[in-house]
Amino acid sequence: MLGLDRKDTGLLAVVAILALFAPFILNPFPQGSELAQFNAGYPDLMQRFVIFGIFAIGFNLLFGLTGYLSFGHAAFLGVGSYAAVWMFKLLSMNVIPAILLSIAVAGLFSVVIGYISLRRSGIYFSILTLAFAQMSFNLAYSVLTPITNGETGLQLSLDDPRVLDGGGVATSLPLTNFFGIEMRATETLNLGPWAFQFNAGYYLCAILLLVTFYISIRIFRSPFGLMLRAVKSNQQRLSYTGLSTRPYTLAVFVISGMYAGLAGGLLASMDPLAGAERMQWTASGEVVIMTILGGAGTLIGPVLGAGVIKYFENIFSKINEGVLHGWFGALPDGLENAIVWVLARFTGEGWHLTLGLLFMAIIIFLPGGLVEGGRRSRALFRRRGRRGGAAEEDAAKQRAARPAE
Repeated sequence: MLGLDRKDTGLLAVVAILALFAPFILNPFPQGSELAQFNAGYPDLMQRFVIFGIFAIGFNLLFGLTGYLSFGHAAFLGVGSYAAVWMFKLLSMNVIPAILLSIAVAGLFSVVIGYISLRRSGIYFSILTLAFAQMSFNLAYSVLTPITNGETGLQLSLDDPRVLDGGGVATSLPLTNFFGIEMRATETLNLGPWAFQFNAGYYLCAILLLVTFYISIRIFRSPFGLMLRAVKSNQQRLSYTGLSTRPYTLAVFVISGMYAGLAGGLLASMDPLAGAERMQWTASGEVVIMTILGGAGTLIGPVLGAGVIKYFENIFSKINEGVLHGWFGALPDGLENAIVWVLARFTGEGWHLTLGLLFMAIIIFLPGGLVEGGRRSRALFRRRGRRGGAAEEDAAKQRAARPAE
């Protein structure tokens, strides 16, 4: 199906089901309950799960297949956001032209950076990409203020031309749309104490996630993907055969940059604002953590890693001391205060500490990320099942042998 084997088709189907039913899966607790704060089924967070999943999938094509670790991929994310917002300002509030422009601009930008950076490998390549990203951040923050609006960020204004939308001075800021369907349009389904939200912007992002995920599968299974794996395995030995690896590495670098540009365009499509902070080195480091946490070189790992990081950032970080006191209020005051004091170091503003410990544990015990953890768990259950089946067979043989004795 779609040129995929049975295993890859099943994996694509799993991702499609998760994306389609995310409003239900991410809202397991009823509204009003104490556990409702762990729900993640509201549109803004679901969009971030999907958008940063696309970002991580693209980064994984570069890092997971070739082993080239880029510390500057946030530059393409930021460029894509700026391009999309300028399209909204000049042409139309339809998200399709903005998304296409963000992909094209990020692709061109990645050609320039990749052509220079890929002259080196290893740590030198990583430092070069980091340097380019920081240069891009500083240019956007202070030098190119007529284009980027500096530290305030690029945003819509009432007197923007928007020539395809009729132009003229608007009385209120328009909303992004997909051929008339507003990205903020949300329908709520109430089932008892549960409320499930279905957002147009989320489903557009989810469809694009499935498309990009499918493309990544095809790249992984293609001869091009095999060549990239060979680069990762031993680039020097490959070059001894007389085969130049530069075209392959530059091609995947550009593809990866276009994925990042798409993610940046989607961020701007959901919220028409672009700022230089999206190009900071911390944003580049975040996608590295997402990919390694989920499983570098795997298909679904980066999506899982992006979901974990964004969940911690948006849900776990909201557990402050007031919430903790509400949880442990039934305990004696001294014990309650002690528990709250300890847990407060790992939640709220200290959620990075928990994330750091989780990341350390993954690196030490599961170098293959969450995907490796899933594989080990599945193998463990299979071994237990086989042992149980073998024990039942032995018991049956013994029962059958007793009458003969």
